[in-house]
Amino acid sequence: QVQLEESGGGLVQPGGSLRLSCTNSGSTFNRSGMSWYRQAPGKQHELVAFITRDGITKYADSVKGRFTISGDNAKNTVYLHMNSLKPEDTAVYYCNVGLLFGLRGQGTQVTVSS
Repeated sequence: QVQLEESGGGLVQPGGSLRLSCTNSGSTFNRSGMSWYRQAPGKQHELVAFITRDGITKYADSVKGRFTISGDNAKNTVYLHMNSLKPEDTAVYYCNVGLLFGLRGQGTQVTVSS
């Protein structure tokens, strides 16, 4: 059974940084890869970043050059390093198994505001 636990969200000023962490206690991390999605109020969820078990990454255009996804297979943990944060990055961020949105954690709130 997969259990995902996110941490690291919070309130940050524009231009600031945060690091989100997600630990997966299940067994599918290595096979499916992991992704981060986000959902802002009144909007659909969107893919932010994805990483395969071999370390191949994919990013949304809106975060390229600012966000970095990384993983530690031994710890079943995936990270999202977020730099140069903007108010439009404000959302609930979800750790998700694989590329398709569905098997995810409860989310962590990221608020970018001065």
